[in-house]
Amino acid sequence: MSTRELTRPPRLRRGDVVALVAPAGPVPEDLLETGLAQLREWGLEVRVGKHVLDRHHRLDYLAGTDADRAADLQQAWCDPEVSAVFCARGGYGSLRMIDHLDVAELSRAAPKVLVGSSDVTALHEVFAAELGLVTIFGPMVATQAFTQDEKARDHLRRTLFEPEGVTILTGRHAETMVRGRALGVTYGGNLSLLAGSLGAGRAARPPERGIALLEDVTEEPYRLDRFVIQLVRAGFFRGATGIALGSWTDCGPEEDVRAMLEDLLGDLGVPVLWELGFGHCDAQRTVPLGVAAELDADAQRLSILQPALR
Repeated sequence: MSTRELTRPPRLRRGDVVALVAPAGPVPEDLLETGLAQLREWGLEVRVGKHVLDRHHRLDYLAGTDADRAADLQQAWCDPEVSAVFCARGGYGSLRMIDHLDVAELSRAAPKVLVGSSDVTALHEVFAAELGLVTIFGPMVATQAFTQDEKARDHLRRTLFEPEGVTILTGRHAETMVRGRALGVTYGGNLSLLAGSLGAGRAARPPERGIALLEDVTEEPYRLDRFVIQLVRAGFFRGATGIALGSWTDCGPEEDVRAMLEDLLGDLGVPVLWELGFGHCDAQRTVPLGVAAELDADAQRLSILQPALR
């Protein structure tokens, strides 16, 4: 990721075949059915992975076994008729199933779109590092962010079908934390997953010049502090030219989270933007990972310099 430009997959069009997989936590069937109906309203033909509604026989936080979840993803990605793979939900589990993927076989498949966020950060890292692909960090099909939040769903749809129309990203609560402007390649995602990927051997190397994106949910400020320290010491921000922060839902008092992040990131010498509006929040913004962008912390916006999908 640090030395080559990532490949932008083709955009979606009505009539395309897409697949749905569950790489992490158990999938609520009611949200799944609603989400599938909405994908079909977009004119997509949806193929649902065999194990999407599975439950692990011992670990109730997983949607089936690691091998079965990986097999669904492998089959979907290698199907030449499939144009995009949507993840049903996050939770936890993507990090532990990636060792079951045949990366060599995945890399031989034609480029296609991977859509997901939260726990799916682990897959974004692998697909950047191993496949050299731009991926889409956005709401997932069997979650309320997709089924009940029309603004979040529409922003994802436009990113997938009309990417040239969503190149300026901002949030309702965006504020300047450290002033300045920066150019770089977007990378990052969910903070705890990024920290958890350190040392796993499958994470993407940060770009030589990058705009780091960070968000999280249900983590106390002291835990977030530890995750950021891990990333700092591992060199995650070594090439960062700017940092865009997303939402921190249920992570304790907002002022405590902000104070901690400002304390740890404010002295890195790069512009920092608070609350761009991606992550676990209302009207969630979809953000492409692996694309050239400009962060303007003073104007509270991130500009994607070329459409995420070709």
